[in-house]
Amino acid sequence: MTIFDDSPAADVGRPDPTLSSLLPTLGGEYYCDPGIFRAEQEHIFEEMWMCAVRTADLPTPGAFRKVQVGRESVLIVRGRDGELRAFLNICRHRGAMLCTEDSGTAPRGLRCHYHAWTYRLDGKLFAAPNLGSLTDEDGEAIDRRRYGLIEVAIREWLGYAWVCLADDPPSFEHDVMDVVTGRLGDSTAIDNYRIDELAVGKSVTYDVAANWKLIVENFMECYHCATIHPELTEVLPEFAGGFAAQYYVGHGAEFGEGVEGFTVDGSSGLTPIPGVTPEQDRRYYAITVRPTVFINLVPDHVIVHRMYPMAADRTIVRCDWLYMPDVVAQGRDVERSAELFHRVNEQDFDACERTQPAMASRAYRRGGVLVPSEHHIAEFHGWTVERLARTSEK
Repeated sequence: MTIFDDSPAADVGRPDPTLSSLLPTLGGEYYCDPGIFRAEQEHIFEEMWMCAVRTADLPTPGAFRKVQVGRESVLIVRGRDGELRAFLNICRHRGAMLCTEDSGTAPRGLRCHYHAWTYRLDGKLFAAPNLGSLTDEDGEAIDRRRYGLIEVAIREWLGYAWVCLADDPPSFEHDVMDVVTGRLGDSTAIDNYRIDELAVGKSVTYDVAANWKLIVENFMECYHCATIHPELTEVLPEFAGGFAAQYYVGHGAEFGEGVEGFTVDGSSGLTPIPGVTPEQDRRYYAITVRPTVFINLVPDHVIVHRMYPMAADRTIVRCDWLYMPDVVAQGRDVERSAELFHRVNEQDFDACERTQPAMASRAYRRGGVLVPSEHHIAEFHGWTVERLARTSEK
């Protein structure tokens, strides 16, 4: 549940409380049609920057993580030179999946279990049975770089590795960095949270039986907050009104009177992040980075959601709670802190799962409606339709 439309086309002023019209939503087919989901895989997830892994999860040479990006399995690997690289998880010989485990360590290289083709950590073909006697279609000795793994564009920011499958990736600065900094109204404000220096205190993976867009839409509005988020509205009372003034740049929801920290019971939090300014203190900020990342900022920790759409009606969501390194190193109890948004997640995902079955109903064939406090979701719908229409013409 977030409360801001951070798209470039969003109105950066306060919402007009006089608006009272109902706006139509997308039709139900957009949430359950396998053909539409396939088009989203091709033209959204495989053409945009996707947040893949926490870089600290790949600490040593040979450490790897496997993630699903659109229709592709992607490996992120730490090289011997300390650099992260990303490759399609496909052996160039006969197309076997190179790594089937979600994570592991392969310090000597990546070896295919089918025919033992082996690749260095930089992706170059290193060894294969009878490799010295093999030639290419022109009769030349095999170019080991040419038959190496297919590289994927990768960038590191905020302590995460972001990947893009596009042959010509869009600007990372525009599509990711500007969205985050623009939401806060100050290009340096995100730096105050030192996200790349924080440590993971808790991580939960949720398997949600709902379309990814339902999760995004839920995160973009607070009309439902008073109904299903009692703990959250105790900490952030303005959310109880449903139509709070969070749709404009720079605003953070203020903690309630008597609330000491962003915890399930409003008690004090953990070690504050030193860079947080007085203006950011006792406030909650939420950022949506399209298509599938949510960033939540509070004075003592940061919560990052990464979504991996697996099917029209299934989405894997990985949520990290990030704290100052001393909190994690000292084994301090983060449960009261993490429990607040864990409950929010469970409440939100339950609502999305309740909604998903109705997307195939004739009652939702033409969609539903957006009340005034949800009007900004219409821009997200327009972005989705426009992107699919534009890219399908390629």
